[in-house]
Amino acid sequence: MTSTSDWAAKQKRLDGMPKPTATLTLYDDPAVRDRYQAAVKAADHAEEALAALPKDVHPSALALVQAQGYQAHAELQAATDERDLHTETLTFQALEREQLAELLLKHPPTEEDEEAGRDYHFDTFAPEVISAASMDGMPVEYAAKALKKWSLGDADDLWNVAWSVQRRKRTDLGKG
Repeated sequence: MTSTSDWAAKQKRLDGMPKPTATLTLYDDPAVRDRYQAAVKAADHAEEALAALPKDVHPSALALVQAQGYQAHAELQAATDERDLHTETLTFQALEREQLAELLLKHPPTEEDEEAGRDYHFDTFAPEVISAASMDGMPVEYAAKALKKWSLGDADDLWNVAWSVQRRKRTDLGKG
C-alpha cells in the first residue's frame, strides 16, 4: 500500500512533467535542406561502417574508415551551420485539456466541416490552436495569414504540428 507521502512525491513528479512539444523547421532554400539531409545520412553511414568493421581489421583499413567518418562529420557540421543560417524553427506545446475544450466550443463546425469529419470550424479554430500552442508567441492573425498564404504543404505542416502535439502521448499502457 502506498503512503500519503509516497503519493505526494509521485504527484509532485507528475505535476512537474513537461507538456509534449513539437517543432516545425522552415527552410528559406530547399537546397540547404537537401544538403543537410544528405550530410546526416552520410554521417550515419560512416558510423555504421565503423561499427561493422571486424575486431581484427587491418590498421590501414581502420584508418581509412575513420578518416571517412571524420570527413562525413565535418561535412555534417558545415551543413548544420548552413542549415542554422537558412532556417526558422517554430515550437508548439500541448494545451491543457480545458483550454482546448474551450477553443472547440468557441468554434463549432459548419455543415461543410461536419461533412469533412471535423468537430470544429477549421477556418477559425486552426489559427487559434496554432497561436495558443505556439511557444514563440505567434499571433492568431499571423497563423491565419500563414494558413492562407503559405504553400499548401507548408500550411498543412503548420496545422499538423500544432494539432498533432495536442494528441501526443506520454503514456505507456504496458502490462504489468
